[in-house]
Amino acid sequence: MLVTSRRFLDAEAAHVARNYAPLEVVLTRGEGSWVYDVDGNAYLDFLAGYSALNFGHRHPRLIAAAKRQLDSLTLTSRAFRSDQLGPYAEALTSLCNREAMLPMNTGAEAVETAIKIARKWGYNTKGVAPGRAKIIVSDGNFHGRTTTIVSFSSDPIARSGFGPFTPGFQSIPFGDAGALDAAIDGDTVAFLLEPIQGEAGVKIPPDGWLREVRRICTKRNVLMIADEIQSGLGRTGTTFACDLEDVTPDLYVLGKALGGGILPVSAVVGDWDVMGVLSPGEHGSTFGGNPLAAAIGLEVVTILSEGHIQRRAAELGRLFSDGLAAIAAGSDAIEAVRTRGLWAGVDVATLGPSARAVTQQLLLHGVLAKETHGHTIRFSPPLTISEEDLAKGLEGIANALAVASS
Repeated sequence: MLVTSRRFLDAEAAHVARNYAPLEVVLTRGEGSWVYDVDGNAYLDFLAGYSALNFGHRHPRLIAAAKRQLDSLTLTSRAFRSDQLGPYAEALTSLCNREAMLPMNTGAEAVETAIKIARKWGYNTKGVAPGRAKIIVSDGNFHGRTTTIVSFSSDPIARSGFGPFTPGFQSIPFGDAGALDAAIDGDTVAFLLEPIQGEAGVKIPPDGWLREVRRICTKRNVLMIADEIQSGLGRTGTTFACDLEDVTPDLYVLGKALGGGILPVSAVVGDWDVMGVLSPGEHGSTFGGNPLAAAIGLEVVTILSEGHIQRRAAELGRLFSDGLAAIAAGSDAIEAVRTRGLWAGVDVATLGPSARAVTQQLLLHGVLAKETHGHTIRFSPPLTISEEDLAKGLEGIANALAVASS
């Protein structure tokens, strides 16, 4: 480790709470699919901020939109109106084929917002008795790290030491439509799901599961809430992962890439018969829907509405999937590979190197990625990556695995 990096690493270790265990690289600049550390080394970013950087680092159109807005107005709070929120909301609801949106900042805030909306809908519209609303979730879920959200997590690290927990949730096996149907009762107001479980290791449900979930939720008068914070906005080769089965949920929960890798921007999107249950004073955010966030969000939605990003993710995703499959076929270090679009989960062999060890080797070979749950590496390169850089990344993955398993 060079002296320049050591100075930054020591300062962080001394003064930043240790809720992350980052790799020992100190980044200072990003451009497209590349990032550069303080010592001048270049890396391909194959994590892309857990999909927050779907459009790459410093996308010219997004930076231009941010700079234009920085020169005029950045914050009003929702106590007043701005000229940016309406156009942004109109574009986002059109992209989602829904009527209304509620702007927030982080993904976890958006999930909490969806939970509140679902409960209020259950009491006001469905007629659930006060205090009895139940929301069904899936085992292995990841929807954030607030106290309420970790209340229904099945990850012991996320839960241990943070109780007492919020009641009102029931967890069922991921991808099991029969378990969903059996779990619904008169108090059930919603099923909160990830179309693909990202934090769990890019876990993909059985074909037809989303369609069956939509059918059951409609039949049983239960809201289908799709958390597309990681899976949405082009990542899977479609605008939303739900589009893979031509399904539209009652509520979309969006975040990460909605902020273009510049600001935390999130939203809940649905129709007025659900979104309309909220009244002034019942929910809010000082920064939610601020003019700067709205300007960036509008440009993100404009790029997505053109369709190029989604098509690129689908095309390059096939190359990525084939490349990872070829690497896996020639390596004893890989147990399984799962891909959708430019998104992959790679399970390392139980008796081989740990996923953390592989990510450290990837760093040495110029590729940044992150392990999850000890045995899986997640890859989510920017959707704007070139075919040449994707090939370079695959070469780095192959070389890193060869060294790690030797």
